[in-house]
Amino acid sequence: MKEISKKLGCSENKVCYWLEKYGIARRSISEAVYLKNNPDGDPFVFRMPKTAKGLMLYGAGLGLYWGEGTKANNHSVRLSNTDPELILVFIRFLEEIFAVKRKDMHFSLQIFSDMTEQETLDFWMRSLNVSKSQFYKTTITPYRSIGNYRKKTKYGVIIVYYNNKKLRDCLFGLLQSEAKTLQK
Repeated sequence: MKEISKKLGCSENKVCYWLEKYGIARRSISEAVYLKNNPDGDPFVFRMPKTAKGLMLYGAGLGLYWGEGTKANNHSVRLSNTDPELILVFIRFLEEIFAVKRKDMHFSLQIFSDMTEQETLDFWMRSLNVSKSQFYKTTITPYRSIGNYRKKTKYGVIIVYYNNKKLRDCLFGLLQSEAKTLQK
């Protein structure tokens, strides 16, 4: 409404009045921002797989998101793990099933203070074939000599981010639907 009022040279109240008078629905701010950031439509397309290999990737991707993904965040798809092969399967799932471009994904590292940040960053960039500009700031946790994390993670924990609320909602809906099907 703000942009319309500026273009027409009138108040937002006047725009609101005319919208209500003619029964024109107003968008929420989040819908307006989404449309402004995605003028050509959604930056993803759900493609139900047609081959056995595609169905395996679909099941693996949903399973990975169900087990390792962050479902609490309502605005992005997030998955974290220490295994580069697992992360690559999830990235492939997003690329092939939802047509998400790898260049549009972001990443974050969580490492311990006795790890070299550049070495871990180089490892993940090489393993995932992504650029440094796709990484958020690394979280460094103080090293404590208790535990045996070194056997589990030499290169820290990586988080894959795809910031799109509609894709998150679609993925969450697919998860709920498939879970109900499996419970029958």
